[in-house]
Amino acid sequence: MTLTNPPKTKALMFQGTGSDVGKTVLVAGLCRVFKKRGMKVVPFKPQNMSNNAAVADLDADGTGGGEMGRAQWLQALACGIAPSVHMNPVLLKPQSHTGSQVIVQGKMTGSAKVREYFTLKPKLMEAVLESYRKIATDADLVLVEGAGSPAEINLRKGDIANMGFATKANVPVVLVGDIDRGGVIASIVGSHTILPSEDRDMIVGYLINKFRGDVSLFDDGLKAITDFTKWPSFGVLPWLDAVQRLPAEDSVALDHLTVNSARQGVKIVIPVLGKIANFDDLDPLKNEPDIDLVFARKGSPLPNDAALVILPGSKSTIADMAEFRENGWEADLQRHVQRGGEVLGICGGYQMLGKKIRDPDGIEGDVREIRGLGLLDMDTVLEGEKITRNSNPIFIDGAIPLEGYEIHIGRTKGPDCEHPMIRSENGFDGAVSQNGKVSGCYLHGLFSSDAFRAEYLKRFGISGGGTNYRESVEKAVDELAEHMEKHLDVDGLLKIARPIRF
Repeated sequence: MTLTNPPKTKALMFQGTGSDVGKTVLVAGLCRVFKKRGMKVVPFKPQNMSNNAAVADLDADGTGGGEMGRAQWLQALACGIAPSVHMNPVLLKPQSHTGSQVIVQGKMTGSAKVREYFTLKPKLMEAVLESYRKIATDADLVLVEGAGSPAEINLRKGDIANMGFATKANVPVVLVGDIDRGGVIASIVGSHTILPSEDRDMIVGYLINKFRGDVSLFDDGLKAITDFTKWPSFGVLPWLDAVQRLPAEDSVALDHLTVNSARQGVKIVIPVLGKIANFDDLDPLKNEPDIDLVFARKGSPLPNDAALVILPGSKSTIADMAEFRENGWEADLQRHVQRGGEVLGICGGYQMLGKKIRDPDGIEGDVREIRGLGLLDMDTVLEGEKITRNSNPIFIDGAIPLEGYEIHIGRTKGPDCEHPMIRSENGFDGAVSQNGKVSGCYLHGLFSSDAFRAEYLKRFGISGGGTNYRESVEKAVDELAEHMEKHLDVDGLLKIARPIRF
């Protein structure tokens, strides 16, 4: 395969010593750094595993328009360009502990268990390189994000996410260590020790992320790492609170969101289930000062003083419905409704609110039918082609313009659907109970609309929506970029980026 792009196009890859070391945010910040320098920057992640997905725009040639990782959507925003499925050609959406739905260049190609997936990797590498070529043809700089850690040498054979891609595409690698979790010296030096020489030679340096306190206290640590590895340091990035205003990449981040903030305000509760998806739908609510957002975990009851319970999206609705019941939350939710509390379901959470969920073709697994919560008079059947589309609908109660996206297989029908939540160019969506206390729809991104958020929160006596959510994300990316310019050797990173040739 030969690239037709001019030789000016360069690439640099960031791999981590583990998951959740902050690679996504680092790449987003650097995207904004180089954009501000007048460069056309494009993000790329060969393989992503996450149930937080977005719907990409159509490319200029009319292709694309399917699912991509939410992280690459954020990075595209940081670059100031339209998101494309070619920025994340392989997306794995976990459905169980042993298998995932496989999305290739935006389209669902089926599901695969872990062992089956290994046999797919050679073909997937072809798609990865094709997408890389597409996004690189009109860019000054491609910033590539790895997945997990290259030191997982048991996964090296057929790898497309880390060193497999880096060696094939000849992209230099910067290794990222997370000092906040501890053991950063051992993780970086250990990676150097365990990597085979071919992979080790691809690493051109390292940087440290999430440092708290006086950075100079780690000077001896940097020297020790460099003495052991002979890799140069590109800096230590201090902890930045603005990062918390950015959408999280995957469910690992939920571990940091499950503690009651103890904030005084209207309590909104989110039950956290095993296959939760697109939970960044809730991010705009975190910025509202009069809301106490509580993430309820397994083993804890749903708080009895909640004003609203939100059931978020799910990658496996039937499995999450069973888990919801096993957790004892069904009785908690029934009592919540009897007290006059409100319930909102989004996508998979919306399906759970009905009387029944059927899966005649076994799309989600072996369980073909499950009883729902019965809070809305409707049934869902998981069938047909997967719907993935951006949408600009209207919230019927108040005729408020919305902006969001749909990703679902289910088709939902029933008497309560005669009272929909929203209207779009695709028809009506959602359902509202007779008393107006229970509602749901398939649209993700509801609360990102400042006008909708303000209108919806009025029912709880909150004057919300005062914050421009999209603007707050943009400001957080700008703060991150300024932070990186100050603390990292950005010029050095740009210097080591390598012209694309493969």
